[in-house]
Amino acid sequence: MKKIILAAIAVFSFANGHAQKEGKFRVGLDLGYTVPSNGGGGILVSLEPKYNINDNMNVGLRIGAAAMIRDLNTDGEYTTVKISANGSYVGTYDYYFNNSGKSFVPYLGGGLGFYSIANVEFDDANSDSDDSALDATGKLGGLIRGGFEWGKFRMGLEYNLVPKSTLQNMYGAEVGTVTNSYLGIHLGFYVGGGKWGK
Repeated sequence: MKKIILAAIAVFSFANGHAQKEGKFRVGLDLGYTVPSNGGGGILVSLEPKYNINDNMNVGLRIGAAAMIRDLNTDGEYTTVKISANGSYVGTYDYYFNNSGKSFVPYLGGGLGFYSIANVEFDDANSDSDDSALDATGKLGGLIRGGFEWGKFRMGLEYNLVPKSTLQNMYGAEVGTVTNSYLGIHLGFYVGGGKWGK
């Protein structure tokens, strides 16, 4: 992980251009790694069109997917389960701490939106949970995030706050829960948008 971060910083140091300008549109693409709250891991990808409402802030719509392997709590015992990709549609707001049009710009942001919850597949063929089903209805959730942009590249951390889902047996009784919140670590780039005003 340390080598990946150092490589990303080296790439960013050769990037040209500055951040964004008021009144312009931009589109970002991020790829990264997820760390679910109860353990496990996975990958994420997101596409985010944005509009710069001021010299140092923008609003957007993050359209994302996260595929993870997570630990499931059933009656106090943990079972590892595979999760197909969860989708998300989150309205976002970011504030940039730009300084006179510099190319390195830290940011903080957040958002609210809809998270679709995927079904689960149990790794253990002998698990008592095989006859169980996940409450896979969509959830309202949010995110908080921070990071930096350098030229046209972006690196950040985000925490997606998504309510838990319940696991029910074939009789409708609850037998466990699945934690849906996760941390995302991502690298990406954006196109368009011009430059921030000075």
